[in-house]
Amino acid sequence: MNYRVYLLAFTAFAAGLDENIIVGTLSFIASDLHVSVSAAGQLTSIFSIFFAICAPFLLSWTASLERRKLLQWTLFIFAISNIVAAMSTSYSLLFVIRIVSAASCSLIIVLATTIATSIVPDSHKGRAIGFVFMGISGSLALGVPFGVLLSNFFSWRAPFVCISMLAFYLALFIPLALPRIAPKPTVPLKKYWLQLKNMKMLSGQFISVLMIGGHFTLFAYLTPYVQQELQISGNIMSLVLLFFGVAAISGGYLGGWLSDCLGPRQAVVLIPSLFLVFLFSLPFMTRSLYLFLPFMMIWSCLSWTISPAVQNYLIHSDPTNGDVSIGMNTSAMHVGVTVGSGIGGLVISWGSIDWNPWVGSLIVVLSILCALYSTSRKSIIEENVWREG
Repeated sequence: MNYRVYLLAFTAFAAGLDENIIVGTLSFIASDLHVSVSAAGQLTSIFSIFFAICAPFLLSWTASLERRKLLQWTLFIFAISNIVAAMSTSYSLLFVIRIVSAASCSLIIVLATTIATSIVPDSHKGRAIGFVFMGISGSLALGVPFGVLLSNFFSWRAPFVCISMLAFYLALFIPLALPRIAPKPTVPLKKYWLQLKNMKMLSGQFISVLMIGGHFTLFAYLTPYVQQELQISGNIMSLVLLFFGVAAISGGYLGGWLSDCLGPRQAVVLIPSLFLVFLFSLPFMTRSLYLFLPFMMIWSCLSWTISPAVQNYLIHSDPTNGDVSIGMNTSAMHVGVTVGSGIGGLVISWGSIDWNPWVGSLIVVLSILCALYSTSRKSIIEENVWREG
């Protein structure tokens, strides 16, 4: 694998830290800025919302810029936004700066993914995307404990300073490691609309939305679910989350590897099918922690396989608009997170947390149906050949 892909994966890791690290610092922020924990929690929600909104628009508006320089300057903006976050003395300022961080973070991750696919041969595109997603999943595994550790020893501001320094050094190193990457023709927003009108591409995007949505129906409430079902202490729960995070890191590469080895069409059907089996099985494994842990780890790993596989599938379905597909899928992932978390909360309010795995499984069934429908339709290339013939 091209060593530059590892650099891009580390860049995605730095960006992902900013999204995940705040989860472990909410109580510290709430206390210092004199707001409720629920108000501090909105800093996470606003980040996800603007990440989803900004990814496709920023990719379209910056299409005419040379990609290496764009990534460098976006990292500088990202670094500055985190310094301002660390210096914030009011909740309102921190709230606004989280929007700036979300916008720059979304562009960094999309650029890291698209650049990674442009510097490897077609046979390794899935694995290149997978490595980038290993960086993102690694930030999920390490971001929360890292944030808690620094906040306990120093302040909630310390994690933002560390992220800023990391982004700044990456911005300086990027021009030395990456070649100049010519911009592609400007992507009009009309192309995003055309992809949404194409049923193959739209249903392909919904594979991600629905599988991630099904996952977050339970994952967003994993701590109370596990503590209720297994009756474990907070210390043991920390170890459970550590095992979950370690398993998640391998998922990104596995998804890309499966996509390259089996083919994108087969991978996007197989992955949600396997994921469904393990999500549906989890409630039956809660009789013992030793039985639950291996199933939970496989479930965690599989949850991160879908994005590299779907993005590789979308690129192969419409190669000329790969950047558009990746930008939209990056947004689709965050839509899935928001929808799944919301549905999970409603299930708990109206019923019981015991139902969350079952409801999540039903949503994943819809993801499989979207995969079967999408893969049964002609790709954009096949449609063009058929029309010309």
